[in-house]
Amino acid sequence: MALLTLADAHLAFGHVPLLDGASFALDAGERVALIGRNGAGKSSLLKILAGLERPDDGALQLQGGLRRVYVAQEPSFAPGSTVFHAVAEGVAEARALRERYEQHADGEDLDALQSRIEALGGWTWEQRVDAALQRLHLDPQARVQTLSGGTAKRVALARALVAAPEVLLLDEPTNHLDIDAIEWLQDLLVDWRGALLLVSHDRAFIDAVATRIVELDRGVLRSYPGRFAAYEEAKARELNAEALAAARADKLLAQEEAWIRQGVEARRTRSVGRVARLQRLREQRASRRERVGRVRLELDAGAPPGKIVAELQDVTLRFGERLLVDRFSATLLRGDKVGLIGPNGCGKTSLLRLILGELAPSAGRVRRGTNLRIAYFDQLRSVLDPQATLAETIAPGSEWIEIAGQRKHVMSYLGDFLFAPERARSPVRTLSGGERNRLLLARLFALPANVLVLDEPTNDLDIETLELLEDLLQAYEGTVFLVSHDRRFLDNVVTSTIAWEGDPAFGGRPGLWREYAGGYEDWKLQRARGAVAGIPGAAAPAAARTGAPGDATSAGPARARTKLSYKEQRELDALPARIEALEAEQKAIGERLAGAELYTREPERVAELNARYAQIEGELASALERWEALEGR
Repeated sequence: MALLTLADAHLAFGHVPLLDGASFALDAGERVALIGRNGAGKSSLLKILAGLERPDDGALQLQGGLRRVYVAQEPSFAPGSTVFHAVAEGVAEARALRERYEQHADGEDLDALQSRIEALGGWTWEQRVDAALQRLHLDPQARVQTLSGGTAKRVALARALVAAPEVLLLDEPTNHLDIDAIEWLQDLLVDWRGALLLVSHDRAFIDAVATRIVELDRGVLRSYPGRFAAYEEAKARELNAEALAAARADKLLAQEEAWIRQGVEARRTRSVGRVARLQRLREQRASRRERVGRVRLELDAGAPPGKIVAELQDVTLRFGERLLVDRFSATLLRGDKVGLIGPNGCGKTSLLRLILGELAPSAGRVRRGTNLRIAYFDQLRSVLDPQATLAETIAPGSEWIEIAGQRKHVMSYLGDFLFAPERARSPVRTLSGGERNRLLLARLFALPANVLVLDEPTNDLDIETLELLEDLLQAYEGTVFLVSHDRRFLDNVVTSTIAWEGDPAFGGRPGLWREYAGGYEDWKLQRARGAVAGIPGAAAPAAARTGAPGDATSAGPARARTKLSYKEQRELDALPARIEALEAEQKAIGERLAGAELYTREPERVAELNARYAQIEGELASALERWEALEGR
């Protein structure tokens, strides 16, 4: 049975329905990723499921005594509290009940109090808080107002985990976290025993954590079991079928409209039933919610710079006693797309400013190219004036902008970034985080530049806009410097990676940076090989260090080919048919889970079908591995 079920929910702000008959069920042990366009209503839905807001219509049903904990995008804490007290807020009910029990207040039912305290684990709440602090590497005496965004997010997660809820609701949990922290959170959530619903645009994170993807699209929730790649394939088929159905309906409506407008004789003999059908077609067309258009991105690379953008030779950078860069050398050429990765505070921005000439090195030499025109994307959005209008932000003092030699009206240009004309005169302060990032991209791309510096451009952008931005940067002829913690985005954009490897736990030294070919996954692979070769500072991932199966460094000599036995040959002959049958069964289950009918008519079967879908995934993997092993012999 589902832990919580939302049925026929409606929610609207103004004339825009965010939920339009949406239904959803969350089963025990499920890990569901909720995705959708910016402004589609994901955070509002999460708050409804957390009990913080109510829908305009519809019903939310919960199992009796269900404990839910919600972690917001920007967590808040009591002013002046320490990390220990902030985390202890997660066991506030258990603390209060134990205090009442210890005070022996008159009229209290001590047996009932004791039972409730035991159910909440209230006798050991201090030990649970201490264990969470140690697990998340948090200083219990630190003041929460002094913490960075990433550390504050870890405190909020610790507060949620000590509550031991059956349902954990996370809104953009990877915001402000660096790659190491994101991978740590992945492992934590995969091991989480309760049910999980998270809102995220990080595709690699979703793939690692989620067992099911639910998309909020035009007020309706659609379910897609499995990984993100499976969702993309299913969504493409759905959109294609929807476009064909809409085209057929529009053609039929046009034919009927032409018929009704025929001459007097035709109107005199027209069918009453046909007129009624025309009216229904008109109503259906008027009620159809079209999919919101896609952002249209264009970049003007401007005049090309020289062949060399920057050349660094044994460059060192110090701030006081702190060594940020130590003897780093690299040659960066026109057209390179360079990713900078490393934990928060390691000096990525300082190294970038050193490369671009904004900082002078403490030692070494930096030679910069000629004719560099640089455009910055600032993750803090400091270049946006909250009081200025959208139009003023894009084209101060003018109604026109020029891109690649063509003039374009500012209203049309804002429309390319999904801003309606009536919003062009609205102040920037009224925009959401995702909308501000879209506006910053619009401002950035309105400037001719042959060097783009993007500092965390993926924060708050929806997945579709991320993919469009990837395509744009891949085709961009200029040079790109990208600071990001989005691993999939790095892999899809950059051609080389400059990585911080100064962690002394892995043999690194302060200020150690290295350049690698390829993106994030390429860096991990090359770093693992470097560790095997004994290069200082290189560290292998867990699989390489433990000699896990599949790691090239731990593979033994290839086995000689041997003839199959009669039984093995029969098994090999039967495997293709078995694989095909499993794939067909999985596809049929996926289609049932993707539809709304199952959740309204047979909600009790959802858990069973999800379990079978996952079981087939394992059977398929085993069958494919067995087929590959037999075929290889």
